[in-house]
Amino acid sequence: MTLKTRSWVKKRLKVTGSGKFKLGKACKRHLLSDKSKKAKGRNKYGLIVSGTEAKKIRQQMPHI
Repeated sequence: MTLKTRSWVKKRLKVTGSGKFKLGKACKRHLLSDKSKKAKGRNKYGLIVSGTEAKKIRQQMPHI
């Protein structure tokens, strides 16, 4: 039986060149007028997933 990739992983994560996982941050879709420029700037780029979480993600995404 073949291993299947979890759908949520495909949709929400990108793999960087070095093999790390990049994840989009939350809180940047709406209500941005109430947030400060600093808060919006911190939220601009993706988040690199930590090592412990990356291990769990690799199990759910076997065909990388």
